[in-house]
Amino acid sequence: QLQLVESGGALVQPGGSLRLSCAPYGFTLRNYIISWFRQAPGKGREGVSCITNSGDNTKSADSVKGRFTISRDNAKNTVYLQMNNLKLEDAAVYYCAAQSASSVCNLDPEGYFYWGPGTQVTVSS
Repeated sequence: QLQLVESGGALVQPGGSLRLSCAPYGFTLRNYIISWFRQAPGKGREGVSCITNSGDNTKSADSVKGRFTISRDNAKNTVYLQMNNLKLEDAAVYYCAAQSASSVCNLDPEGYFYWGPGTQVTVSS
C-alpha cells in the first residue's frame, strides 16, 4: 500500500520551532509534488506549503509566510516543514500529501491522491 508518513509533531510553546518530516511508504517522492496541509478542530483542511518535485518552486499560505519553510531532500526521500515562531493558531493536525509532478504546485487539496495519517502540533503556554 502506498502512503506517506508524517513525523515531528509535538507540544511547543508560542514562539517555538518544530520541524516536520514527510516520508513515503512504498514509493519514491522525487516524482511528486508534496504539500503540507493542516486541520484544526472544527475547521476545514487548509493548505500550508507546497514544493514541486524538483524543489525549484514553492508556495505558502499568507498565514505562514516568513515563518514556515518547506524543503525536500530527494536523496533522503523526505520533505520537511520547518516551522518557526509558532503561534497558538498554528495548532492543528498536519498532513503531507502528494500529487503528480509539475513545474508549479498548488494548495488545493483536490488532486492530491496520497495522504499521510497526520501528526499533531500543539501550541500552548
